[in-house]
Amino acid sequence: MDMLSGEQVTAAALADWRKLGQGLHARFVIPDFGAGVRFLSTISESAQAAGHYPEVRLGTAYVDLKLVSDDAVYRDGEGTEHQVEWVTQADINLARRISAIAGEQSLAADPRSITAMELVLDTANAAALAPLWAVLLTGGLQAQGRGTIGDDVRDTTSRVPILSFQDTDPHPTPRQRFHIDVQLPYDTAEQRIAAAVAAGAVVVDDSRAPWTTVIADPEGNKACVGTFQPAAQPG
Repeated sequence: MDMLSGEQVTAAALADWRKLGQGLHARFVIPDFGAGVRFLSTISESAQAAGHYPEVRLGTAYVDLKLVSDDAVYRDGEGTEHQVEWVTQADINLARRISAIAGEQSLAADPRSITAMELVLDTANAAALAPLWAVLLTGGLQAQGRGTIGDDVRDTTSRVPILSFQDTDPHPTPRQRFHIDVQLPYDTAEQRIAAAVAAGAVVVDDSRAPWTTVIADPEGNKACVGTFQPAAQPG
């Protein structure tokens, strides 16, 4: 199934969901663990019927869900098809059904509390470094390049954050090579950045805001705050 563009994701107007990184994320507030189990049990019926399943994290006060297709089709500039992990119409359809189930069970969404994180390594030699990090982080080489056209390390069971590689010119060490990508909902990022600045951070580069803002702590350690900025507010 074709991967969806940013405009198509925005047009879906999923009020409960936010696109962070490759997938759609949602958090639903539950009164207790049992309510979460019942919610997931009902979701499982719809997921089974659709043949498409969310990633789930269940706590005593929330249910976190992620929807992403591992068979999305990306076409490069030459028209060559690649299978990648990305949002497809199957994710949109299931997201709508899950939101409907939440409504039926009187469970509220809390999209402003959603956060996702990736590790990023600046390097001119991603192909050479990726195998080492793949086996160290996940125990096997199958994580290298999974669901991407690059060398990203993506654990099949999401035990660890994605490790992506940012291409740079060769450079001497030491310098900061690792940084954190903090992915936030479009309607939360500005407030979160302001809170970080109030706590001592400085804004290093906001030339690509609101999509990417680089901040640093008082010792100069950087983080990139990224957000999928929709073309219009959800309906």
